[in-house]
Amino acid sequence: MSRVKAIIGLGNPGSEYEDTRHNAGVWLLDALARHGHTTLRPERKFHGQYAKIIFAGQDLHLLFPSTFMNRSGQAVAALCNFYKLAPDELLVAHDELDIDPGTARYKQGGGHGGHNGLRDIISALGNDKSFHRARIGIGHPGNAKLVTNFVLGRPGKAERMAIDDAIDEVVMTLPDALSGEWSRAMNRLHSFKH
Repeated sequence: MSRVKAIIGLGNPGSEYEDTRHNAGVWLLDALARHGHTTLRPERKFHGQYAKIIFAGQDLHLLFPSTFMNRSGQAVAALCNFYKLAPDELLVAHDELDIDPGTARYKQGGGHGGHNGLRDIISALGNDKSFHRARIGIGHPGNAKLVTNFVLGRPGKAERMAIDDAIDEVVMTLPDALSGEWSRAMNRLHSFKH
């Protein structure tokens, strides 16, 4: 089983989107960059912000596509082509409407579930859906018509703390995930509740 070599954090660029629920994937990257005592920096060849850290003893590429969510695939394809990464060596971190704040889930493969970032990445990878996902729960506003404003809105203080706690738990379980111990990583992450 191939190991994850890159983590892609999905979100929208710009300070107006920085603290919105849709950027939960980027919040995970920020946590990992802090862990690696670095920051993400603009990297034109990857159409995004990039950092390389050593985490749990292995090199790990971090990428935040700065192309806007629905064009995320362009950045992911550029990173994969440059470093010769296979789709199953990627972990894509993204906000997830179907999970409550304070919880997160790992998943491999599957569809895009209406998530435009995932949709574009699947397309850019030639319809290969085998990449791993870290689904960070943001909850659902209860009505499909409210989703756009909800994901582009800022979570309240307690809600953001819950999301950050789940992100911390993803960081704690990543060493197992990166070493291929997915079932151990999943058991721990999936039993975590804020």
